[in-house]
Amino acid sequence: MQSILEQDIISTAESFTTNFSDKGNFDFSVQSLRKVDDILEELGEYNIDDDSLDSVASMVGSYIFEVARRNYGGTYYWVQDSNQPVLVTGEPDFAISMFAFDKVRGRIQNGKEDDIPFYFDGYISAVEKGKATGYRATII
Repeated sequence: MQSILEQDIISTAESFTTNFSDKGNFDFSVQSLRKVDDILEELGEYNIDDDSLDSVASMVGSYIFEVARRNYGGTYYWVQDSNQPVLVTGEPDFAISMFAFDKVRGRIQNGKEDDIPFYFDGYISAVEKGKATGYRATII
């Protein structure tokens, strides 16, 4: 049974695919994250207020979360201290945690240094290491 948090993230991710369908085929594949990064690159050229930045981080972050969950599994948790969700993949054998909302904010504000496909490759490597060794990490 899905949690309310999971339902909200799925719904928001699916809204992203509809709202940005003119920018590409967002099919929840790892490859689609290149197009996500292109959108964030474009947004980085504008001066975005905090409310808009939060809205974009939520929508795009939810899509990134769902790419991870649909391809690698995981459970969503709400982290009160940082006021955002985290996806934890691999429990109980290993635990790889991802904070996608922060990464989206960073990509818009910092540019290429917070490249989404590079970030996601780090997540994939950590999941593979976790499966092999029981590794636990947070991907930042």
